Order: sequence, then C-alpha cells, then structure tokens
Amino acid sequence: MQLKKITTVALAGVMLSGAAFAEDASLPKLSVNEELKAKLPEAIRTAGKMISVNNGSFPPYEIVTGTEMTGASADLTDALGQVLGVTIEHQTVGGLPALLAGVNSGRYQFAFGPVGDFKSREEANDFVDWVQEFVVFAVQKSNPKAITSLDTACGNRIAVMAGGSAEKVIQVQAEKCKTDGKDPIEVQSFTDQPSSILAVRSKRSDAFFSSQAPLTYFVSQSNGQLELTGVGQKNGFEALYQGAVVPKGSPLGPVLRDAVKFLMDNGTYAAIMKKWGLENNMIKEPGINLGGTLPK
Repeated sequence: MQLKKITTVALAGVMLSGAAFAEDASLPKLSVNEELKAKLPEAIRTAGKMISVNNGSFPPYEIVTGTEMTGASADLTDALGQVLGVTIEHQTVGGLPALLAGVNSGRYQFAFGPVGDFKSREEANDFVDWVQEFVVFAVQKSNPKAITSLDTACGNRIAVMAGGSAEKVIQVQAEKCKTDGKDPIEVQSFTDQPSSILAVRSKRSDAFFSSQAPLTYFVSQSNGQLELTGVGQKNGFEALYQGAVVPKGSPLGPVLRDAVKFLMDNGTYAAIMKKWGLENNMIKEPGINLGGTLPK
C-alpha cells in the first residue's frame, strides 16, 4: 500500500456557496425551551454560550468561509441555540484528530459535525447521532478508470480525508488488493474535503472516497466534470450514523439529543435538511452512540 499524507492545497475552482441546494428561505425564529435550558451544565448556562468546533468545509453540512459558517449544521446549531437559550459560536481546526482532541480537552464544548460514529471512537467520546450517511466515490466524468466499488479501486489513486473512517476502509482495501495479487491502491490522505475533490478535478487523484451528501454537493458544483459512482453499495460500511461529538460521559450529550428531538418534533429539522438537499440522510429520532464497527 502506498500512503501519502497531503496538506491543504489552494481551493481554486471549488465553489463553497450553498446555491446548489439552498434557496434564500428564512427559517422561523424559535422560543427558548426552559426545561431543556435547565438541563444544560451550569458552566454553559452561566457563560450563555457554547463553542462548536469543525474541521473545515464539509458541504452541505458545514461551509466555512473565513470565520463564518453556513450550511445545514449552521442552521441546526442556530436553532439549537435559540431553543437552549445560548449563543453557539463556531471555530475551525485542521483535521478530524485535532477536532476530537479539542473536544476531549474541554477547549470546545462539542462538535456538531456530523462526524462518523464508530464503536472505536465511542471509547473516548459520546456521539449524538442525527443523520445516516453512505460512502461512495466521486470520479471524473464518464468514470475513465471504471471505479465502481472497493474491488475496482485497486491500482488507482484514491483520495480520502485524513483520520476519517473512509481512510481506514480504503487502507484495508489496499491490503486486500495486494493479497489478491492486484495492483496496489495509492491512498492519498487530505486534510479537508475541498482539497480532496480538487485533486480529482485536476486529475491528481482518480477518485475521492467519502460521504455521499458532501460528494453530491461537490458534483453538483463541478460544471459537469465529476460524477458519483458506487451508489447503493455498502462499500465497506454497515449502517453508518453521524452526529455531534462530546467528551465521554458529558452531561451535554443527553441535552443535545433531547434538543435535536425537539427540532425533529416541531418540523425544524426536516425543513433544514430539505433546504440543503439532505432528505435521504434524515433519521426518525436522534440517539446516543448508535454507531457500528469499522473493518479490522
């Protein structure tokens, strides 16, 4: 297996606006739910704010431009702030490992994500799952390398997010390619989604293996240069839940779960998810630590 760690590159040619999905539709203001607010940890109630950390643009959930964040996650955290009666600020760090470390150290109260929930990650964190996701490939138009599954990824340059679950899966597949006597995969690990998709557009990577929701977004903004493949297959994953991340055992976890459930019950969750083209990622109710296991 060839493994390359690649840092963020210039994002020329990658649009990060929400225009592909979201119309300029305002969402109704919500009132504070005093019962939910009372359940917040005292330090958060006293401060009147929480810091949610992200690891850069993850459209259409998180679209980071400078110090501003838009997208479905931004809309949902804004709604959560209204319901909980606190201000939610957003800060960006480089990469998923830094995000998890920042949450665990207490520097940030939580990451709304969504971040992939797996049993191995639940050892150090709790996950408040609010979406279901699928993992597919974004390839160049007409799929010149005929990448349609993990098995057909052998012999190709596959971009992934460094530290993410897709990186683990593609590394396992790379070893399988060698065992089966096939050409090796060149695993290219990038620090963020835009850099990964840009590598495919510039033909430095043959495919980007990642979550279907952001890849659908990027493909829609590629001016016909890209397409999705591997849709409808497990691609190394079982049921894949994603959600917010808090430190292990944090009392904030159940509060976030109940607040998301409140947004689901009053229709805000569905309105936001549909606004951003995420109807197929909705779940009926949130849960804590619903995740499965990654392949060994």
